[in-house]
Amino acid sequence: MGLYSHIKIPLFVLLLATLTVRSTRVGFYKTTCPQAEAIVQSVVQSAIRSNPTYAPGILQMFFHDCFVNGCDASVLIDGSFAEKTARTNSRLRGYEVIDAAKSMLETVCPGVVSCADILALAARDSVVQTGGSGWAVPTGRRDGLVSLASDAESMPGPKDSIDDQIKKFANKGLSIKDLVTLVGGHTIGTAGCDTFSDRLYNYNNTNAPDPAIDQGFLPHLQTLCPLSGDLTKRVALDTNSENNFDNSYYENIRRGRGVLESDSKLWSDPRTQKLAQRFIGASRSHGSTFNKMFARAMVKMSKIELKTGNQGEIRRVCNKIN
Repeated sequence: MGLYSHIKIPLFVLLLATLTVRSTRVGFYKTTCPQAEAIVQSVVQSAIRSNPTYAPGILQMFFHDCFVNGCDASVLIDGSFAEKTARTNSRLRGYEVIDAAKSMLETVCPGVVSCADILALAARDSVVQTGGSGWAVPTGRRDGLVSLASDAESMPGPKDSIDDQIKKFANKGLSIKDLVTLVGGHTIGTAGCDTFSDRLYNYNNTNAPDPAIDQGFLPHLQTLCPLSGDLTKRVALDTNSENNFDNSYYENIRRGRGVLESDSKLWSDPRTQKLAQRFIGASRSHGSTFNKMFARAMVKMSKIELKTGNQGEIRRVCNKIN
């Protein structure tokens, strides 16, 4: 028998050790790269000040990354068949911001901070830079080794029914409450006319507009996206507030002014309407409730299919595997 064979380690201690290895935590880089969060924040702030579209771009990029094989920065990888080439990712923007942050971090703390963590921090900083509340971001993710466009086919889409949206979120361990809250990220950013123009002229092959669209809002959308116009033109998802992270998005979907069909449906289904309702109101408390719930949902989403410990790698550059 071995020297220590008589020592029995309680099962809960072994389980705790396993969880610790596979968990992220706030302040992961406190000793190995104490400037990490400040460097990412500085790069993101500078980028958004020069180009406000980076904010929704980075936030959307993080969402797309987490929904495909977890939050592992696989969406950043270049390649003919990589995730970023998938149709649903074709208009993501902000890659150069993440690359700039990584470059600075590699100078200060080479081989320490993962691209996955940079993207998670940058998403938070994008919200803050557009007026939203911040939150403590658990870090310690590792970068993934696989990036395939085919894996992105199951992403939530702009025409999804509520049932489809609920199912796709549930597949990632996210609740209906998380769904309604996270979609509120559409309070910043835009969508191309091609993602919703059928709602304006030929909804479900009826040769008529989607009756769910407010009749006073319909001419506005039709002017922006004429029948034979430029389908790549961008339209604000949260009318008159696309650069401000606030709760006005929910008021717009209540009034029939949701641009995407998937957003509009949040108000037509009682399961999601009752949750959206709690964010509506001009008082500070309504906005505060949304900000707090959004932060919690983002942290929860950021833990999807974690790669930590010895899993994956720490990339030297974010757009390719070491």
